[in-house]
Amino acid sequence: MNAGSSSLKLRILDGADRLTAGADLPAPRGEADADTLRAWVRANGPVDAVGHRVVHGGTVYTGPVAIDREVREQLSDLADLAPLHQPKSLAGIDAVTAVLPSTPAVACFDTAFHAGLPAAAATYAIPREWRERWGLRRFGFHGLSHAYAARRAAEMANEVSANFRVVTCHLGSGASLAAVVDGRSVDTTMGFTPLEGLVMGTRSGTVDPGLVLWLEEHAGMLPAELASALELESGLLALAGTADMQQVILRAEAGEPDAALALDVYLHRLCGAVAAMTAAAGGLGVLVFTGGVGENAPEIRRRAARGLSFLGVEIDPDRNLAGDPDRDISGAQAGVQTLVVAAREDLEIAAEVRRVLG
Repeated sequence: MNAGSSSLKLRILDGADRLTAGADLPAPRGEADADTLRAWVRANGPVDAVGHRVVHGGTVYTGPVAIDREVREQLSDLADLAPLHQPKSLAGIDAVTAVLPSTPAVACFDTAFHAGLPAAAATYAIPREWRERWGLRRFGFHGLSHAYAARRAAEMANEVSANFRVVTCHLGSGASLAAVVDGRSVDTTMGFTPLEGLVMGTRSGTVDPGLVLWLEEHAGMLPAELASALELESGLLALAGTADMQQVILRAEAGEPDAALALDVYLHRLCGAVAAMTAAAGGLGVLVFTGGVGENAPEIRRRAARGLSFLGVEIDPDRNLAGDPDRDISGAQAGVQTLVVAAREDLEIAAEVRRVLG
């Protein structure tokens, strides 16, 4: 169960991880209609266990955990770390619990995959008192997607050796990269919140904190106003007038200067971040594109590969344009393997549920 901004994404998997049912139920403001949810579960059950995607586990939860009353309360306490995301996760938990009160449930965290980041990657250069008093650090997000994409890349590359180096690009309305070495995250682009890092659909990505302080002091903007603008009114939407990447690409091709600038900014940040992740991993063996944009925008992959050619990235034009996800699009002379992998957070969640519940 994946609670989004306007829907509950439900997937039912059997014991062999085959998808047997799926639905995206409307959930405005993170609240699903209980009767609709109950009817869907009854029509597609029985259900043996439930796995919930939860955005933030803080420093309390560094792995999946069975949900009980105490865990539910602690997850609520963590809402301050992700005020725009955590309440939706909690609403999803409550909605499904009301429908399946006796079914075991497991919380699976987007932050957990990055919990073991090296100190050099996790630590902000801010006063020690702040870090120790409030546990301020780089958490990273999209961990369920990055974990699955890295593992799937190893399968597709038939790679079992140690020090297998992958950079996973989760590109969707939200976007982040991860440097993964031998299945472990060693760096990522998102930080204390999902605002850090790449330019996204409506999120700014990294900005100078001094800019935010300047707006607060000189423009009189309140923290809540700033947070809303950086989260909901920035990114591609602010640059091109739309958060839809396909529309941005079409408008850029039609000669709209704002859309062209948006693409240039997006790709400038993306290529720079891939290079940074490569440095963190100590090299690059496989580059993975996943997520809505990563899977469905060949123009982004083409232009990114061109910008990353100095790392040995080269893609085949025909493979890039045609085919389903989970395919190799590397060019004949490529020094780096480039893959397109379908985002399957549901499979990662299912695996974590089985580990917790046996």
